[in-house]
Amino acid sequence: MSETLAAPVTVSDAAARRILAILAKTSEDDALRISVEGGGCSGFSYKFDLTHEHESDDVVIEHAGARVLIDPVSLGFMDGAVIDFVDDLMGQSFQIRNPNAVASCGCGTSFAV
Repeated sequence: MSETLAAPVTVSDAAARRILAILAKTSEDDALRISVEGGGCSGFSYKFDLTHEHESDDVVIEHAGARVLIDPVSLGFMDGAVIDFVDDLMGQSFQIRNPNAVASCGCGTSFAV
């Protein structure tokens, strides 16, 4: 059974709005899945996928109507993180402010623990 939590990961208002806007363009998906994979310039990287498939052990984080799914292994790397969406002169992107990351690279999706 999926678990709905207020934390250990926080979704900002801006990220929730962007997730909802993206999901409004598809009838197939109802959540954003964020996972951590080995690789990237700093050792690990974040992967973002739209999905309608919920695994039984997913942690479900809901904020302002937006749903984010994180698998338990990835959650171990992201505990205490804030998922945000930034729209500035450099472009638009989801950004994860992760207190567990000891280094990251300029791409914004790669980090080391």
